[in-house]
Amino acid sequence: MSKNLDFEAFVAEHHDAVVRALTLALTDRSRAEDAAQEAFAKAFRHWRRVAVMDRPVAWVYVVALNGARREVRRELAAPSPDLLGPAPDLAGPVANRVSVRDALAVLAPRQRVAVVLRYLADLQVAEVAAAMGVSVGTAKATLHTALARMRVELTPDENLDAPAAPPALVRAHAPVLPQPKPV
Repeated sequence: MSKNLDFEAFVAEHHDAVVRALTLALTDRSRAEDAAQEAFAKAFRHWRRVAVMDRPVAWVYVVALNGARREVRRELAAPSPDLLGPAPDLAGPVANRVSVRDALAVLAPRQRVAVVLRYLADLQVAEVAAAMGVSVGTAKATLHTALARMRVELTPDENLDAPAAPPALVRAHAPVLPQPKPV
């Protein structure tokens, strides 16, 4: 009975944060919920081993991302009935400010996953590297490149008449991005 109670408390504490982070990383809420559900189910099956880890939630992130990657690979390998692809968005951007979600959207999938795991899921760089299946140096370089690109996206456009978004709005979706060190 104790195993179930401990696991239920773990899920109650971490489920929403895992789904939010995966939604940003995968850009699909439904896929994120499925990946989180599968990862928590695997965590339950291996709870004795997972519960004693330093950060069991990091294990859940890794399992969820790996499962989502496998699913995407399967979908890409299957023939697509939609030969034309998705319809272009004809409405275009209508907002004067760029949100963190918009800035994440311009990143390559690998960069987006790295940023979400590091700053939203609050994983250490080594844990991010393990989740992505890359070396620590590659994870650091990916984060550096992604943050530089996000800074450009989050910088207000000088041509806009509207004032820039206050920092509180930018921080609404993710922690503040680290600033580069002065040279």
